[in-house]
Amino acid sequence: MTIKDISNGSAVTILWIVSSLLFVISFILLSGHGSGLIAGYNTASKKEKDKINQKKLCRIVGAGLLPIALIILIMAIFFDTLPSFFVYIFVSFTLLDTALIVILANTRAKNL
Repeated sequence: MTIKDISNGSAVTILWIVSSLLFVISFILLSGHGSGLIAGYNTASKKEKDKINQKKLCRIVGAGLLPIALIILIMAIFFDTLPSFFVYIFVSFTLLDTALIVILANTRAKNL
């Protein structure tokens, strides 16, 4: 059974759109800009923002989004042939990558 077998017809289009958006957001963040796209940072007080290196935070989040965008792109390209259990691999990888982003953002992006 493939991913195509367990999804509806518009799933591949959604994968292409999400992948494209994540690549664009990732490159914006990797350039050190777009801190307003990071949840929590844009709503933090001025005092809290002073404790965080904005460029490092943007680069950490951007570098973390890039592999997720790549896996979604792989899912879109090989939509017809990937086995359905690849969805479990994707979810597991995304959760681990998100945890790594949170850990690095809380340790490496702090101003000492």
